[in-house]
Amino acid sequence: MNVSFFQELLSSISVKGRLLFDLSRQPGETHTIESLSRILISGRGEASGVALAQQILAKYGELDAVGRTGFFNFITSSFAPDPAAVKTAAENYLKESSAENLGNLTVAVEPVRQEFLRRLNLAQGATAEIVKMRADLLESIKENPGLNALDRDFTHLLSSWFNRGFLVLRPIDWSTPASILEKLMQYEAVHQMRGWSDLRRRLQPADRRCFAFFHPSMVDDPLIFVEVALDKDIPGSIQRVLEQESRPPSKDAEPNTAVFYSISNCQKGLAGISFGNFLIKQVVQDLTSDIPSLKTFVTLSPIPGFRNWFERARAGHELDYLDDEQKELLAGLDDFSWAADEEHGDALKSVLLAIAAQYFLTAKTSAGRPIDPVARFHLGNGARLERINWPGDISEKGLLESHGLMVNYRYDLKDIERNHEAFANHGEIAVSKAVRSMLLAPEKSKALVPVAG
Repeated sequence: MNVSFFQELLSSISVKGRLLFDLSRQPGETHTIESLSRILISGRGEASGVALAQQILAKYGELDAVGRTGFFNFITSSFAPDPAAVKTAAENYLKESSAENLGNLTVAVEPVRQEFLRRLNLAQGATAEIVKMRADLLESIKENPGLNALDRDFTHLLSSWFNRGFLVLRPIDWSTPASILEKLMQYEAVHQMRGWSDLRRRLQPADRRCFAFFHPSMVDDPLIFVEVALDKDIPGSIQRVLEQESRPPSKDAEPNTAVFYSISNCQKGLAGISFGNFLIKQVVQDLTSDIPSLKTFVTLSPIPGFRNWFERARAGHELDYLDDEQKELLAGLDDFSWAADEEHGDALKSVLLAIAAQYFLTAKTSAGRPIDPVARFHLGNGARLERINWPGDISEKGLLESHGLMVNYRYDLKDIERNHEAFANHGEIAVSKAVRSMLLAPEKSKALVPVAG
């Protein structure tokens, strides 16, 4: 796609439209962002619409947090559906359920807010700005829940604009432009990168890969990226992956395992719009085509909510099935010195792994899904809970989030669809026999649904 051509075309339209808009203004008239928004939604001309959208985005960029919240409240209330029109259209459809009446009802119930955002997207670079705008909206919603209606409109449109058909998968390596590499360091959300040398270790070696999804409207800003290590077996610790030196390529060293050890969403404004499932499946296809020796595809994933759940479970007597010796061992967990004490660590291992198995297999949300968000993501994609690792991550972050545990989810190509359907339709968790056997509490074991292992 010749992006520069379209950018120049949009820029030309914007300049001409701005001239038209300026000529139509009264002498001395100054427009606010609200009045410009009303003009944008009431106008019909494409050229003036581009110019108006550009000016609205420029004014929005000047607002502080209070001003942005005020603007969101204005859009929410001023561009809502007309109750009278909705009522009339609904009554007409109830009287006669014709295609025409259904169409009229559909038009009536769609918020004008959505059309406003569509027109705002006419401006050059507007898609990226609208994504940032939604990130601001998510912050405003924390104190203003009435803005949830506007967020639904953002989500509806962004889900369409960023569907898989528009996304481009690109490999990232050490020769990728520095502007993109800098963003990878900035966006890394799982295992922090401490400068260029850290990034180089993850991109340059022959046994490392990185892939990212891009959108045609945001060609230099990744949406999501995944870091991959090629190995001979399934690793159980992130220390091994991040510190391992690249092995020289040879026939005997051909990798058979691809390890997805970090998946980072880059755009806060696209929260709730999932790309990860497409990303992993596409990367598996590309890697299999490029490296035929690969047979095993696994993650090495964090357990971000385990430590908090563990504290609640202990306070709520959900761990009372443990004996006194096991409880005494757990009492010292908050002193991270155990991570450097091999004897103490070995004593903790079996009991903490058993509690982690309980967390993954029996701790559920109100909707009956695993409480762990990373587990919901991978199990929903059709992966199997393969292994819980001790010690998986003994960094400060790993100890604070999960008492040092990590987990492998396995993407077995022949079972992905079956696992996905079982999880989506019945909430069944695909889990290995090794993990299932870790449960200590008999009543917890009875609560499990039989699944593939």
